[in-house]
Amino acid sequence: MVILAVAFHEFRLEIGAYPCKDAAQVADDVFGEDAAAIFGYKDQVNVDVKDTVSAMPYIAIFHHRPTIIAVMKRLQAYMFELRPDGAQLRDMRRFAGACRFVFNKALAWQKDRYAADNTARFSYVVLANFLPLWKREKETAWLKDSPSQSLQQTLKDLEKGYKNFFARRAGFPRFRKKGQSERFRYPQGYKLDQANSRIFLPKLGWIRYRNSREVQGVVKNVTVSGRHGKWFMSIQTEREVDTPVHPSTTAVGIDMGIARFATLSDASYYAPLNSFRRCENALAKAQRAMSRKQKFSSNWKKAKARVQKIHARIGNARRDYLHKATTTISQNHAMVCIEDLQVRNMSRSAAGTIEAPGKNVRAKSGLNKSILDQGWYEFRRQLDYKLAWNGGQLIAVPPRNTSRTCPRCEHVSNDNRKTQAQFLCVECGLEENADLVGAINVLRAGHARLACADTSPAVEASGQEPTEATQAARAAAAL
Repeated sequence: MVILAVAFHEFRLEIGAYPCKDAAQVADDVFGEDAAAIFGYKDQVNVDVKDTVSAMPYIAIFHHRPTIIAVMKRLQAYMFELRPDGAQLRDMRRFAGACRFVFNKALAWQKDRYAADNTARFSYVVLANFLPLWKREKETAWLKDSPSQSLQQTLKDLEKGYKNFFARRAGFPRFRKKGQSERFRYPQGYKLDQANSRIFLPKLGWIRYRNSREVQGVVKNVTVSGRHGKWFMSIQTEREVDTPVHPSTTAVGIDMGIARFATLSDASYYAPLNSFRRCENALAKAQRAMSRKQKFSSNWKKAKARVQKIHARIGNARRDYLHKATTTISQNHAMVCIEDLQVRNMSRSAAGTIEAPGKNVRAKSGLNKSILDQGWYEFRRQLDYKLAWNGGQLIAVPPRNTSRTCPRCEHVSNDNRKTQAQFLCVECGLEENADLVGAINVLRAGHARLACADTSPAVEASGQEPTEATQAARAAAAL
């Protein structure tokens, strides 16, 4: 007999065996301490060998119930558009330029240091200590006019970038360019006046902003950034909230695609917005007009503003669409299973090199443009934190063979999907939309992962017979 207790606000599953005689004893002792682990991963049930089956006659799958924290801390950012006057606008541009200069100067110093000594990267240097020295130098004495806290935060960001690079979590830090990195941060010294829709920032004074919603929690820092000719502030807050419990008990699988942006396992789907494709011709026309102007002239600045306006329209439409879709999904489903797609690798150019030129470069370029236009990674990122806020759970599963596996007979073959949109099983004759079949397989793989058993189609495609542990997990996930 197999018992599965599912509560999506719990932390993990454990699997144990009980030498009991009837179901009543299993129900009474299901959370006892004398259970013997039978299969699973070591970090979950302290078992070294995966798929190891115990000789106990009854198997019970139960939840590990640690101490539930009544409250949790939530970090949330609120973004507002600033409404500065002329003097404040000039000061913000100057402060952003000073932060960019300090970042590039420190990065150049680090590069020269590493070039002189390859082992220098193993010694830690606090870059913020150089800031007082640069302010005393005659060539860089103008840094005194900028907020010291913002300059220090910029150097701390560079130190964090180096740590992430050496930990292989990110790429090597790159120089910041004018017009692409216009931002600076205040860790303290600010005063927020929500009643009058204004905020006080050091060396800028009181600035009005477009107050669209109430800021909740304790303000931790304020980041000012310029984008598409406008200036915004992002207020990061921290507050304690009750541990959320999702009101829904449903689970859904999602298959990402081009013809259909997101197909759900309940047969519903979201059509693609294609915000870049809609504005592509207008953007190309505005960019051609800007290229014919004398650089940095008045007409060139006007043409650049038109290009920035189109880019802003594209980005705002995409973010609005993604937020609406992810909010709906996270509120209606307690568990969401999604493919673990490597978007950076999927959208990599196929041009190749001169020695080894790529094939189907034009077709791959169009596919890359469509993938990046959809915003797959942003969709997953928003689902992750919105489900956590609502008490749900996001499960990422391997995408291999999810669109080639028949959900009825579990036959895996490339011939099952001869076209992009249609799925036809060569074994049992099941005919269905290929994206829907992929979403169903993603949901099944998510249930299997939740039950601590690797029953994904990629594993079963090897031709091996399912073990007793796998069969038990299937039966538990089907309940």
